[in-house]
Amino acid sequence: MAALLPEILFECNGQAPAPSKDFYQLIVSRSQVILRWWKISLRSEFRTARPGELKESHEDFVDDSTLHAQIGIIFGQKTLCYVTNLCQGRYDFLGRLPESLILYILTFLDLEDITQLSQVSRTFQKICNSDKLWEHIVERSCDRVTPEMRSLAQDLGWKQFFYTNKLQLQLQLRRRRKRQENQEMFLE
Repeated sequence: MAALLPEILFECNGQAPAPSKDFYQLIVSRSQVILRWWKISLRSEFRTARPGELKESHEDFVDDSTLHAQIGIIFGQKTLCYVTNLCQGRYDFLGRLPESLILYILTFLDLEDITQLSQVSRTFQKICNSDKLWEHIVERSCDRVTPEMRSLAQDLGWKQFFYTNKLQLQLQLRRRRKRQENQEMFLE
């Protein structure tokens, strides 16, 4: 399964905390961790400083507490934890799947599970609240979706349509029909 992973597993850029203005790049490939830095300073002793690069294998990175501290300061503890997990072979395969495949998998989950999954990350929040997913849920839960219902759902949003009370939907459909009839009479 790891063979399906791209060569670059993770990449991010950041600036050291103030007062430093140094710029850093962190790359995690399949075999190594690469930290690059550029000294950006007005101080005369750093004007001739060249960019630097540190490369370590995954095994060496896991044991390097100094590098852990530096990455934690620059990129934060969440990034450090994620990079450490990658180096230990704990990959997030679900997050790497194409969106269409994730949507297909989500169609088999209960609504409570979809709600919990939407809290995992911004990516899953976007997918779990997408009109594509909720359109499928509505179609699965209704006997028949009429063109009129489909039009209303596209205006409201499929998730809102799903959670709207049946009486409210009927009222909104009646109002919609009446508006269309009035527009047709006005055009004639």
